[in-house]
Amino acid sequence: MHSRKIQIIPSISIIENKITRLKQGNFSKEHIYPESPIDLAQKFEDHGITKLQLVDLDGTRQGKPVHYHILEAIAGHTHLEVDFAGGIRTDGDVNQSFEYGAKRITAATAAVKTREEFASWVISYGREKIALGADTISAEGRKVAILGWQQDTQIDLFEHVDYFYSRSLKFLKTSDISREGIVEGPSFQLYRDLMEKFPGIRLIASGGVHRLEDIERLRDMGLYGVVFGRAYYEGMITLKEIEKFIVSQ
Repeated sequence: MHSRKIQIIPSISIIENKITRLKQGNFSKEHIYPESPIDLAQKFEDHGITKLQLVDLDGTRQGKPVHYHILEAIAGHTHLEVDFAGGIRTDGDVNQSFEYGAKRITAATAAVKTREEFASWVISYGREKIALGADTISAEGRKVAILGWQQDTQIDLFEHVDYFYSRSLKFLKTSDISREGIVEGPSFQLYRDLMEKFPGIRLIASGGVHRLEDIERLRDMGLYGVVFGRAYYEGMITLKEIEKFIVSQ
């Protein structure tokens, strides 16, 4: 029997004010969805969802957040706890994200480029408010990718996480990019290995979720949360099903 609830976290990614999905992190394989980000966020909230991941893809490419206005609008028009990501590189970016209503921020590139500074955010803002984004191009190679997945590194995922875990990191979001947007099921083994190596970490899985069974399996493994996007946008998982699942937990 599962011991705890899993947090269900829909993802809204923004390019030029529009909701966009990328396939395997590829900007040339983007798909635009017609709904407005605020309308969609409200719809999520209406179905019992309490958390949202908001990804500023323009911010990722420009190296600083661009869509604070969308963050502010969602935070102002819903009660969703927004985890904001995309281009957060400096202390000023972190500060502004919180001023515009983010509950937590997730940074990936900053943790590689300025790791001491990222580690200091965990201490100065608090463990609840700073999440490490550590994404890998493939579960097999387990090397970290940065700059919105546009750049590979030779950094080992587990050594990278360990550096921050030993400095009080609590929240970790990991994507296996090879599974992003292609809905073939998450990298269960990767998540199992991370949980085993870093007991107590609040691990959020992202990428590959395409049915409720995936979410149930991640919950039963003890993960803290799961991010989903394409599965909802393309009708593989409905908000009614999600609502039912949340209530039954």
